[in-house]
Parts: sequence; structure tokens; C-alpha cells
Amino acid sequence: MDEWEFSTSLGTMEVKDESNTTSSPITSCENLECYMVLLETEKKAIGTICLLAGPFTLLENALVLGVIAATASLRRRPSYLFIGSLALADVFASIFFTISFLDFHLFRGSDGPTAYLFKLGGVTMAFTASVGSLLLTALDRYLCIHQAPLYKVLLTRRRALLGLLVLWSTTIFIAFLPLMGWRCSTGLKPPCSLLFPYVNLSYMVCWVSFILVVLSLILIAYALILWTAHRHEASMTGLQVVTGTGQARMRMDIRLARTFGLILLILVGCWLPVLSFMLADAAVLLTHGQQRAFAFCSTLCLVNSAINPLLYALRCRELRVVLLQLWRGLVQLVHCQKCTWNTNPTLHSGGSTAASDEEVSRGPPNTIAGQLDKQQLDVIRK
Repeated sequence: MDEWEFSTSLGTMEVKDESNTTSSPITSCENLECYMVLLETEKKAIGTICLLAGPFTLLENALVLGVIAATASLRRRPSYLFIGSLALADVFASIFFTISFLDFHLFRGSDGPTAYLFKLGGVTMAFTASVGSLLLTALDRYLCIHQAPLYKVLLTRRRALLGLLVLWSTTIFIAFLPLMGWRCSTGLKPPCSLLFPYVNLSYMVCWVSFILVVLSLILIAYALILWTAHRHEASMTGLQVVTGTGQARMRMDIRLARTFGLILLILVGCWLPVLSFMLADAAVLLTHGQQRAFAFCSTLCLVNSAINPLLYALRCRELRVVLLQLWRGLVQLVHCQKCTWNTNPTLHSGGSTAASDEEVSRGPPNTIAGQLDKQQLDVIRK
């Protein structure tokens, strides 16, 4: 009787015959080569995507994180704590994913199980924390609308920090479970994943299920937000007709539907392909083409991290005000320094710098206490 080992076009494939003393290797997985399936043109395309999206994601999220950390009025508000957590997770994602992905697929870096699982844990931690922060942001917006009178009582800064502590602790624990022992016990053979070396399929299915639950909760939260806004607008229709205020601007629920529809479209579009490939990996044996398709789809998660600041942070009026003040202060500081060098640096440099620093340190005007603009909150709370 013949004895078969794992036989597929991707893994370590040998067919051994007891009656024959020789073995015929079909494909070798030495140095993880069976996972490095990208062609040269595909390497250039993916390398370009990562080298463009990675630094851009790092810079914009670091900017958002720096503005929130440097502004006391923003640090005190739970909404901006959640946005800061999202920016921090996306900073980690831009660093860990870009370096690990390029090193593995482009430079063919073949690490041992411990080193590889440590790098993969960093990527998993970053993306899991990013999705978890999106959930906290969605819940914050839901409370801001659905429980507007009790919002500040229900969501205090202490509770927000506690929620972030639970989120990051859970994320780190889940991400490094393979490094702590939940790894593939058969090396690179089944039940190992064909997408990630040394990863057990049962762990991958559990992680995908966790992410799907989080994404579902995000969808439910935004659906409830839209339902609450639509119900409120329906009750205000009569008043708007009498006063005429509703004729000059679009209905708030329609604007919210467009905004949240864009958010959910980007979120699902970036994450659903990757999660689908992971579930397929647990059900069937993937081909080289499917592995290459997964490599391209995984870059969508990095693209999502690049879009997050534009959707969540820079749409907040107060953060834009602070950022504009910092920019004006920086421009004025540079201009004053040029004037100082052209005149007398001893007499003018200290005064100019002090004046510009005073302008930069001015706090932003009190505008909003949530993610929606003041006009929307005023309409909801009437």
C-alpha cells in the first residue's frame, strides 16, 4: 500500500512508496518557498502599493495622534481618545505590515517559527486593534445620538480609558496566541494554513470569526444611528415646513446615510476579501493563483488604515480647527524666523517665537462633544 504525505501544488509534496526506496520530490517548501508565490511583475505592483500607502498611512495617523496628544481639550474627550486609539493602531499597522510583507514576499526573508509568528503577531495586533477602535467609535456615535441627554454621564473619560485598556489587552492576547503555543504542530503540513506559515487553521478561523463579529456590531451600531436620525427627522418635518428651515438644506438623515454608507462600503470592501480567503483556506486547498490574489487583497487592509484618518479624524471640526491653528502657528514661526535673520536675530528671535508659541498653545473653541457637527447635534437634541 502506498503512503501519501500532504499532496498539493503549494505545500511540501512528496509521494513515498514502501516498495520503492527512493522518493520523488514534486515541490519543495524549504525556506518557506511554497508561500512565496508572487511573480516578478506582481512583486513590483505590490511593492509600489506598500511603499506608497505605508509611509502615507504612517504620516497622517502620526499627525492625528500628535494633535490629539498635544491638545488638552481633545485628550479629555472620549471621542478623541477612541480616534487616537484608531490612529495608534494604524501607525502600528503601517510599520509592521509594510516591513513584514515586503521582507517576506519581495526580499524572500525566511524566518524561523518564533521570529515569523512574532512579526505576524504584530500585524495581527495592529489590524485587530484598528477594527476594535472602529467599534468603540461607532458605539460612541450611537450614544451621542441615541442617548444625547445622558451622553456625558454614560461615557466618561474614565470609562473610555477602561474600554481602551480592555480593547488593547484583548487584542495583544489574541494576536500572540500562536507565539504562546497555539501554532501548527506539524510544521508546514496540515492543519497548517496555506496563507500563513506555522499558523493553525483553527486559530485562523477563530480570529476571522472574532473580526466578523466586530464588523457586524459596527454595522448594527450605524444602522441604529441612521434609524434614530430618520425617526427624529420624521418628527421634525412639520416644524421644518412651518418655519422653512428644512428647505434650504438636505435632511440630516440623508446626509448621515451618505456618510455612513461610504464608511461601511470602504470598511466591508477592504476587509471582506481578506476574510473570505482565510475562511476558504480552512475549507479547501488553495492554488497559487488564490495565494497571489490573497496577497493583493491583504494590501487593502493597509489602504483602509490610510483612509481611516480621512473618514474619522479629519471630519471632526474641532480637530481641524486645532490642526489649522498649529499650521498657522508653524507658518508664522517660519516667517518670523526669516524676518529675524534678515534684521537682528538677537533682538527679535525670542519675542517672535514666544508670540507664535502663544498662538499655537491657544485652545480650540468649544464646538462639539462627539463625532457629529454641532448643527446635527442641535437638531437631534431639540
